[in-house]
Amino acid sequence: MKAKLSLGVAAVLSAIAAAPASAADWSDTSASWRYGTQFAEPAIDKDIKKNIFALTHVSGYKYGSNFFNVDFLLSDENDPAAGGKGGAQEVYAVYQNQLHLGKVTGADLSFGPVRDIAITTGFDASAKNTDFAARVRKFTFGPTLKFGVLDGWVDFSLMYYKETNHNGIVGKDVNFESTYRVAAAWGIPFNAGPLPISLNGFFTYTGEKGKDGFGADTKPETLTDIFLMADLGALAGKKGTFLAGVGYEYWQNKFGNDHEQVVGSTGKTPMIKAEVHF
Repeated sequence: MKAKLSLGVAAVLSAIAAAPASAADWSDTSASWRYGTQFAEPAIDKDIKKNIFALTHVSGYKYGSNFFNVDFLLSDENDPAAGGKGGAQEVYAVYQNQLHLGKVTGADLSFGPVRDIAITTGFDASAKNTDFAARVRKFTFGPTLKFGVLDGWVDFSLMYYKETNHNGIVGKDVNFESTYRVAAAWGIPFNAGPLPISLNGFFTYTGEKGKDGFGADTKPETLTDIFLMADLGALAGKKGTFLAGVGYEYWQNKFGNDHEQVVGSTGKTPMIKAEVHF
């Protein structure tokens, strides 16, 4: 499984690297680490420590933007790998493309605080080496309102959502029903004296998606990550190169599990984070 996953991630990274430099009007690539001691996983009644290493690439082109992120998640023994050999390892990749309709049509689609309207298309893919052996595949598609807030941005989307997964406990793939997702993401910079600060994060609310692999009804799922990051690189005259800060993750009905029925289906996780931009 690790070999297949590594090949898949390598293929995505190769595709990004192979894109002509002239195709991007701007780009930003970063590597980050975040850590928390109170992560939750369904059916596990203990807090889980996780180190999460990420590679993120964002770029803009004539008609829109691209976003790619891959997380490498390393759990402690409370989230065991298959066979009980140490903590689980997971790779989770996300790609999103936004087509900005104002740029495509040449028309001014702004109104009030909305700067433009976009069509967002997204794909998720993951693999985890637990007995459950999750293999998430997600497709999302829908309109996005792009807001200007202070000197930053806020995106608000209403998405079509389709997911498949694998349940290794019962030994079958699961094709969930299509549903909807309400999503938001933001990046808002401000200054705290001489130190630039940014408030970054995202929010998703995903509707019920039918039965899970055990035959139980899924519940609406809420996930939000919020980070307050300080631009420490600015202190050395290298603004935007090194950031560190704190964050919080809230995850209700994780993966669609009913938090009133399945232990570990609610996560409330403080985190620390550091990131380097290239």
